[in-house]
Amino acid sequence: MPIAALDLGRRRIGIAVTDAAAMGAHPLGIVERRALKHDLDAIATMLRDRHVSTIVVGLPLNMDGTEGPAARSARTFAERLAEALHVAVEMFDERLTSFEARERLAGMPAPKGARKTGLDALAAVVILEGWMRAHPDKVSADKSGT
Repeated sequence: MPIAALDLGRRRIGIAVTDAAAMGAHPLGIVERRALKHDLDAIATMLRDRHVSTIVVGLPLNMDGTEGPAARSARTFAERLAEALHVAVEMFDERLTSFEARERLAGMPAPKGARKTGLDALAAVVILEGWMRAHPDKVSADKSGT
């Protein structure tokens, strides 16, 4: 079954998904943040027909591995997401994912405005790819469940 990933930002949430066989990750889009209920509803709408088995939420740890306010906020969001969507939610260290996403985006032709919103969805792709590399057993378990 497909897996989704979220890159939580203050203004936008980037969303990425795998294909049905969980072979690769691609950007799905963004949600402009407003309020928790709106954000959860928008995510649910984007993922509704994809039947995801797991949602991976980026955990913004400090460079020394400690958790600050952003990480605590991400954990709280992940708990609410699991309750609202009734799906397994896992956290994944997202340190340097925005940097990697910027590097990838730099090589792609895109209008300036599209780069900003594209960055959030691409950061979610980087999170999802990292999670998939770190958990090949969960990815292959999802493949056999389809």
